[in-house]
Amino acid sequence: MMGFISQLFARGEPVLSEAASRDAGAIATLHAAFFRRGWSEAEVEALLLDRHVVAHRATAGGKLAGFIMSRLVEDEAEILSVAVAPRWRGRGLARKLLTLHLRRLAGLGARAVFLEVGEHNNAAIRLYDRAGFREVSRRPNYYPGAGGEAAAALVLRRDLA
Repeated sequence: MMGFISQLFARGEPVLSEAASRDAGAIATLHAAFFRRGWSEAEVEALLLDRHVVAHRATAGGKLAGFIMSRLVEDEAEILSVAVAPRWRGRGLARKLLTLHLRRLAGLGARAVFLEVGEHNNAAIRLYDRAGFREVSRRPNYYPGAGGEAAAALVLRRDLA
């Protein structure tokens, strides 16, 4: 009976918190699963140790469910990466991570946040649009396509102040 109760609670909502260097391996694994050029564990660890990088994670049952990472310099931040494990997609986890992250960036003095997203990444574009990001530029042929055709990168911005 106790095992069943433990499993029931383990299926609850992921817990959001700041990411630390000890999360580098899990973040690198999740990142590599979704991006053409995944980050190595050493690259992620270096980012997490950088005083200009702000990172949050979502964990459920002791496993990484998602993360978001930005670089903040002066009053501008750039979201470097966001990823949510397949099991947790479509449940609002990316929105929760983004909301927490933007609040933290604002608290640290960020007045504007930028990011790049592939023009065909409709789920991410919807997420950012709902969060108040607007397209400010476009980089044609930025992301290599699977079929040989490159996709544009949309440069998005959201003002926090």
